Amino acid sequence: MLEMKFDMYQTVAIAVGMLYVGVLLKRRIKFLEKFCIPSPVVGGLLFAIFSCVLYTSGVAAFSFDETLKTVCMIAFFTSVGFQANIKVIRSGGKSLAIFLMCVATLIFLQNVLAVGLTKVLDVNAFVGLCTGSISMVGGHGTSGAFGPVLEDLGLNGATTLCTAAATFGLVMGSLMGGPLGRRLILKNDLLKTAIDADESPLVEEEEKYRRKNMYAPATYQLVLAMGLGTIVAQLLSQMGMTFPVYIGALIVAAVMRNYSEFTGAFRVHPGEINDIGGICLSLFLGIAMITLKLWQLAELALPLVVLLTSQTVLMFLFAYFVVYNVLGRDYDAAILAAGTCGFGMGATPNAMANMQVLTSKFAPSVKAYILVPIVGSMFTDFINSLMITLFINFV
Repeated sequence: MLEMKFDMYQTVAIAVGMLYVGVLLKRRIKFLEKFCIPSPVVGGLLFAIFSCVLYTSGVAAFSFDETLKTVCMIAFFTSVGFQANIKVIRSGGKSLAIFLMCVATLIFLQNVLAVGLTKVLDVNAFVGLCTGSISMVGGHGTSGAFGPVLEDLGLNGATTLCTAAATFGLVMGSLMGGPLGRRLILKNDLLKTAIDADESPLVEEEEKYRRKNMYAPATYQLVLAMGLGTIVAQLLSQMGMTFPVYIGALIVAAVMRNYSEFTGAFRVHPGEINDIGGICLSLFLGIAMITLKLWQLAELALPLVVLLTSQTVLMFLFAYFVVYNVLGRDYDAAILAAGTCGFGMGATPNAMANMQVLTSKFAPSVKAYILVPIVGSMFTDFINSLMITLFINFV
């Protein structure tokens, strides 16, 4: 068998090349665009399939230097930490706090269900975690981050399992949200509760405007948090628990953001940092996808189907009965339930797409359009990372 090795520069170049392939395919295939499947996932999955065919047929095997994947992963999650603004929670009031608690509960239940089913299926508990909040609420970004952690703990192919589950979640979360919201609205005659407001009491403080001269300071802040985060990560590791490599940087970034907000000692640039984090996420996903070993999935096919089907049922029941009822049983609550399906099994863009379909057909929902981006983009990854870490250490 021919063995081809690629250094870190060639690896990231291939990842970017497949990202462009993904962009091209999304323009031509409406299904991919409709369900908001990331371009790096589309192109990278094609490469992974190509690699799998070559490997299983005994033609060739690819070997990649994944150094830059780790760097991009840490940079992305550090950018997530900079979005964790405590003042946003306060400005959101009761509704934001309740919705945040709902999402935290969902994350907990996804992991409890995943681990519990592994006992019935008689498979490794880490296999279950691959289909829990790592891939459901976490999506491809968290899957790529925690996959290597589980592999280091002995689960071969964990990254592949997580990524496959995340792709499944993206599609199912998008398919489920619209019909679920529509049923709630029509069954309960919720249009009469729709509020058409020009202003909302919720205030999102993340900067919406970017300035070119602020990207350099934003980069420096990101790098500084990453560096200090390594020290925090080392201190945490001495507690005898397993933490993902980026957790220290994420915590440092959150502290820097909120220290800036409350003291005014310096200015953080969350908008620009978010953009940089988005670029790093695309590179990270691209490298993670082209390095997948799909042939490792075969022996776990049946348990994976059972685990993912169970997560789909949980998401439907939680959105329909918990999110809708806890958040007020009104039109806004129905839209929020549909949005929760989007980022509860995929990503925030899926949630926004679910809500857009409903609001364009029925009526606007200011409350949902403010709460979902704040919780889905700013706080969910933070809470999820901490919850996953606890489960990894105690299952």
